[in-house]
Amino acid sequence: MSDKDHAPLSPACVRALHEKQYDKRKAAAQEIEKMVKEFAAVNNTTQIRRILKVLGQDFALSQNHNSRKGALIGLAAVAIALGKDTSDYTEALIRPILANFSEQDSRIRYYACESLYNVVKVSRGAVLPHFTDIFSALSRLAADPDQTVKNALELLDRLMKDIVTESATFDLVGFMPLLRERIYTSNTFSRQFLVSWLSVLDAVPDIDLILFLPEILDGLFHILEDPTFEIKKMCDTVLSEFLRSIRQDPSRVDFPAMINILINHSQVSDELLQYTAIVWIKEFVQLSKQEMLPYTSGILMAIFPCLSYENDSRKNIKETAKEVNASLLSLVILEPDFTDSSKQKESRLDLESVVDVLTKNLLHSSVQTKVAILQWIHRLYTKLPNRMMDHVESVFPVLLKVLSDSSDHVVQNTLQVIAQIITLPHHSKSGDGDNAPLVEEKDYYFRKFIISLLNQFSCNKVLLEERGSFIIRHLCVILNSERIYCMLAEILLVEENLKFTSTMIEVLSSILLTSSELFELRTKLKEFNTEESWNLFLCLYNPWCHNPIATIALCLLTQNYTHVCELIRVFASMEITVDLLIEIDKLIQLIESPIFTYVRLELLEVPHNGPLVRALYGLLMLLPQTPAFHTLRHRLDCIPKLQLHTGNSKNLAVRREDVRIKASKVNFEKLLDHFIKVQEKHRQKKILTRREELYEKSIKFVEA
Repeated sequence: MSDKDHAPLSPACVRALHEKQYDKRKAAAQEIEKMVKEFAAVNNTTQIRRILKVLGQDFALSQNHNSRKGALIGLAAVAIALGKDTSDYTEALIRPILANFSEQDSRIRYYACESLYNVVKVSRGAVLPHFTDIFSALSRLAADPDQTVKNALELLDRLMKDIVTESATFDLVGFMPLLRERIYTSNTFSRQFLVSWLSVLDAVPDIDLILFLPEILDGLFHILEDPTFEIKKMCDTVLSEFLRSIRQDPSRVDFPAMINILINHSQVSDELLQYTAIVWIKEFVQLSKQEMLPYTSGILMAIFPCLSYENDSRKNIKETAKEVNASLLSLVILEPDFTDSSKQKESRLDLESVVDVLTKNLLHSSVQTKVAILQWIHRLYTKLPNRMMDHVESVFPVLLKVLSDSSDHVVQNTLQVIAQIITLPHHSKSGDGDNAPLVEEKDYYFRKFIISLLNQFSCNKVLLEERGSFIIRHLCVILNSERIYCMLAEILLVEENLKFTSTMIEVLSSILLTSSELFELRTKLKEFNTEESWNLFLCLYNPWCHNPIATIALCLLTQNYTHVCELIRVFASMEITVDLLIEIDKLIQLIESPIFTYVRLELLEVPHNGPLVRALYGLLMLLPQTPAFHTLRHRLDCIPKLQLHTGNSKNLAVRREDVRIKASKVNFEKLLDHFIKVQEKHRQKKILTRREELYEKSIKFVEA
């Protein structure tokens, strides 16, 4: 290219711009500055643009590094010469400089920063139309490995921030796509650069970043996870400022657009990130209220694991999660409980997804989380019973499994929920066809629960042994104990597994005779003077016959001593096993307990105590000479001997017993016959079982 092609630059100026030495390039720049001032004075824009073209195309894009350096200092000189009148030339000034920001030579990058600094310094707000290009170049250079370049960038960055801060024409809308793209950088220095800019922009009164927060929030949370403490601190400060602005004016905030971002970041290993996400969720729920209900299932997935934290470092996370749970739970009461599915649009709560989250997390969570989930299910069935009717079949089996939980607190809460569910009405069609009327089935869910509970006990022997008594006792507290026992008796009466039935009756009898929760039920049976008490006795007696000692205990409790004597006589034809003797031993211990104090005192009522004395002597004769035998014998030795064996005494006692039986209208002969038949079933079952065992042993012997 000839010297004429570089006009209006002189040949000497052109040669100086190519020089390696900085002083010579600087001298050329001074010449360019003087020349541009003269052109500007006479408004010769053509020559000015010509200089910019030469510098921007011929020099700035040259393969010669010195030429590039010359172009950069020359462009700065043009800007200095123009002063405040650079607005018509900013693009021609800035673009060639920015092109050198990505040069491999660190000195060129340094000079590019210096050149742009000088251009921006004189142009001020005139460079804002090119802000996105400048910002893009600066953000890339923030990770520059050369410290001198970083120093130069810091000065330029500070200047740009000053200009943006003082400007009222900053194009935030145009800037957001670039910020949204760059905010996912993984470079620590680039992250620091971006966070510093967000802090500056948020501080500008005329710039409302809250409106664009959904676009950058996810990126900010990624930055908060940076391992560098300084970056985490800067990002945390910016997020705190954003949250403060949200609290001040929540009406401007698009909560739904951001809640899923918070949910996604709420289960990370970084404690600060997780805590921040949970705090934001808490604020969102408390500020937007029902607006968060559609996201309930996601929020629950976020907070449930936090409820189980035990270490001190995550204590704040746990407490905040509790607040979120409480706030969200309180919103359920605002939901409509419609019965018509066509009204579903009126609800914000996606009940199906919520129930799905609750049931899936209930079996595999900590005690604290399980309790929270059970509180949710209880609240839903309390406040939205009609809508929750559709979910009984999915919730019920899970609740039954939770009954085997090792925590009493969990089991208690589970039973509270079950108690709420089994009070729900159930409707079924009274005939065939779509138009058949619906009829309410009484105790449908209650019966279904008791059947399911007994199935659980039957299949899980450990559950019955370790938790059976606790479950039944607590059920009797939260529900009517008589209702519980009558339903259990009704179902056990038709149970085909005789061995399980006997075991279950033994458990129920023990609870009935020893538990403080069943005091009123015991009292009702003990009085045995109303039709209700007689019917209750009959309801229990029939299934109780599957366990002979439980039957005797029931008759002792109801003071039907003559019938006890009749039952004991049947024992003569029964197989007296070790298990049976153990049960008699337990019964003797019960007779010595406070529960049967009234029975022991009744032994003093000569001559009316005859049937009771014979009943106790009958038990004594069944026992070998064990400690229980001696205990009962010593007790019987304390009975007053006065008139004990006289005929008048016996007749008086019999007359008293006859009057009591006739008053109750209970057919004890029929009951005795039922007892004998039930025991015969057990005898036949034992014979069959032994035959099967012998057959299996013989098969194994032949195969061996």
